[in-house]
Amino acid sequence: MQVHISPSMRSITISSSNDLMKIKVAPRHISYRTLFHTILILAFLLPFVFIVTALVTLEGLNKCSSIDCLGRRLGPRFLARIDDSERLVRDFYKILNEVSTQDIPHDLKLPASFRQLVSDMKTNHYDAKTFSLILRAMIEKFERDMRESKFAELMNKHFAASSIPKGIHCLSLRLTDEYTSNAHARRQLPSPERLPLLSDNAYHHFVLATDNILAASVVVSSAVQSSSRPEKIVFHVITDKKTYAGMHSWFALNSVSPAIVEVKSVHQFDWLTRENVPVLEAVETHHGIRNYYHGNHIAGANLSETTPRRFASKLQSRSPKYISLLNHLRIYLPELFPNLDKVVFLDDDIVIQRDLSPLWDIDLHGKVNGAVETCRGEDEWVMSKRLRNYFNFSHPLISKHLDPEECAWAYGMNIFDLRTWRKTDIRETYHSWLKANLKSNLTMWKLGTLPPALIAFKGHVQAIDSSWHMLGLGYQSDTNIENAKKAAVIHYNGQSKPWLEIGFEHLRPFWTKYVNYSNDFIKSCHILE
Repeated sequence: MQVHISPSMRSITISSSNDLMKIKVAPRHISYRTLFHTILILAFLLPFVFIVTALVTLEGLNKCSSIDCLGRRLGPRFLARIDDSERLVRDFYKILNEVSTQDIPHDLKLPASFRQLVSDMKTNHYDAKTFSLILRAMIEKFERDMRESKFAELMNKHFAASSIPKGIHCLSLRLTDEYTSNAHARRQLPSPERLPLLSDNAYHHFVLATDNILAASVVVSSAVQSSSRPEKIVFHVITDKKTYAGMHSWFALNSVSPAIVEVKSVHQFDWLTRENVPVLEAVETHHGIRNYYHGNHIAGANLSETTPRRFASKLQSRSPKYISLLNHLRIYLPELFPNLDKVVFLDDDIVIQRDLSPLWDIDLHGKVNGAVETCRGEDEWVMSKRLRNYFNFSHPLISKHLDPEECAWAYGMNIFDLRTWRKTDIRETYHSWLKANLKSNLTMWKLGTLPPALIAFKGHVQAIDSSWHMLGLGYQSDTNIENAKKAAVIHYNGQSKPWLEIGFEHLRPFWTKYVNYSNDFIKSCHILE
């Protein structure tokens, strides 16, 4: 199409390949400039409308006018139209808000699945309000079911963590029987010529208090295998009366030479008398205390007003191990080992991956306890703990004597300077606060031995590098594997111990690599790798 304007501006000729059209301009009715601008605009607009119409037609929107379809392309708001989908969503929001404030009828029959809900809609011709009400009821029911299942899972996990696995119980029984029938299982530990080394401060002395034979074997084996000088290692393994024979049999029949192992029962320490530890006797025999740790953990608990995580923490704090004498034993180390100057105390749920002899060279700056602080990390379960996490600061005695923001520290791998300790009143402070908590019916704190230790060792703790002691492998499955490989000691604190079925599978190999699965007793008790 071509547009030709005469020089006088009195005529305009529009020609195409087939037609010729000539327009004469009447100057008295319209100005030439206005007509020129009009034709110019039409020349640009008509091709654009043609293209848009063609696109709309090709896309299948041929049931609407070209202007209407153009509005859909340029946006509903541009042409002041409301899109059908927006109107539908707005109406649905309105219905949901109405339904959210209504009571759900008790006799409302709920479908078992979303597929059944869709089928019922087709059959019963539900309106949007009925559909929304049923959907809300279904979601709330599923939430209740999931919540109840989570609490049940936590209870089952607590029972599993508190029980003794069949294989470990079998191992203790078989080794105890071996002690009575096999003279080699009863041989003296260590041999008589090495007895003086038990109090030689030139050696590196480790103390381990446990009634778990398999766990003790892993701690000792991992320490010896990771040491650059195993001949300098002395292990003092302390257990209870019922486990002593089996524990002694294991280390008598499975030598870790050149390291030295001593096995003693709590009843073999003359100092551990009722007169010296009356508080611990009260802890073990007090009816209210035993009921708290061994009773019904759900009785009196309002599960509708607590969270699964808070419930899990309460269950963890009610582990029966917290009233065991073995668990409190570390507070009596200066009296139990009067000839030693320095020891490293180890929990039984740890694995040693690096030589620990440098621990004896760490300067504690006159402090008693070298420990890793647990308020320096982002992990809420383990490494972001302050005193507020362990104590009830609404109790007047706690709020008076403690700072809720003070950093906590870890039990499980501690360097103890026994010479400095003997000059303090740490044990007396520990006893007095235990008595106060018993008198307050456990209203100051709930969790075992760490809270009174946090008070008793206040001002006596020297922080050591966190790479010495990595915690939390029994709490969470998202433990950083690379960090675990680098740590000197990894600690399975928490319920998911590596010897339990509830242990995390990908974290178990750090522990199982030190279990002697070829041992006849382990094989006969079906302790499988």
